[in-house]
This record gives sequence, structure tokens and C-alpha cells, in this order.
Amino acid sequence: MKRILLALALALALTGLTAAAAAALPTTQAPSGAEVYIISPGDGATVGQQVTVRFGLKGMGVAPAGVSKEHTGHHHLLVDVKELPAAGQPIPADANHIHFGGGQTQTTLKLAPGTHTLQLELGDQNHVPFEPALVSKKITIHVK
Repeated sequence: MKRILLALALALALTGLTAAAAAALPTTQAPSGAEVYIISPGDGATVGQQVTVRFGLKGMGVAPAGVSKEHTGHHHLLVDVKELPAAGQPIPADANHIHFGGGQTQTTLKLAPGTHTLQLELGDQNHVPFEPALVSKKITIHVK
């Protein structure tokens, strides 16, 4: 029983350290005039269940995650996300927050029929949103 409690205490302590370390990540300043946008599909488009999404970026370059180069970042596609990820924290990686840490500028998604929203957010080398956040206009697509 003591071993279980010790293991639990250690796990909680490490979780606290991980959260503290993530909270301590510096925020990267976005250059003035930088913009991220969705090239295609267009807002309101009706698409098939497999849809190619092309990412656009103005005033910055794309670099893979982990590469620290001034005025660069990488894309994160937010699918059906109601609220933007927290400022100053790494963008989550899950089915609704898709990371393109290899520097990709497009993807093909398989979506269920229905209405979906898509939005891009640019992250720095540590997946942390820029300050101010670089997010695209949220678009709505209809999957048939």
C-alpha cells in the first residue's frame, strides 16, 4: 500500500512539474502584418468526405516543430473547435487539434457527413501560439 501511495505521489509531482514547465515556455512574438489563412476549401463549400485543406501564410515562413528560426512557425488545423487553445500553452494534439510539425502546408482529411468548422492556428517551435495569436478566419464546410 505504501508503494502505491509513493508511486501516486511521484506521478502527481511529475505531472505538476510538467505543467509548470509547460507554463514556463516563452511566448514568441508574431511579426506585424503576419496572417494565416485557409486557401481552400472556401467558406460554405460543399465537399466530399475526403477533403484537401490548403494552408496559407503571409509575412512569415514555415519551419518544422523544434526548429528555432525567427519569423517562422508551423500550422495546426482546428476542426470543430469552439474555443482557441489557451495562450502561452502548447496547442493540444488530438482529433480536433491536428499538428503539422513537419512543416506541411496542406492535408487531406476524412470527415463524417454534416457541417464542420475549420480554422488554422500557427504555433512556434514548441507548438505554443504566437503573441498575438495568428489564427485564420473560421470557415464552415458541408460534407456530403
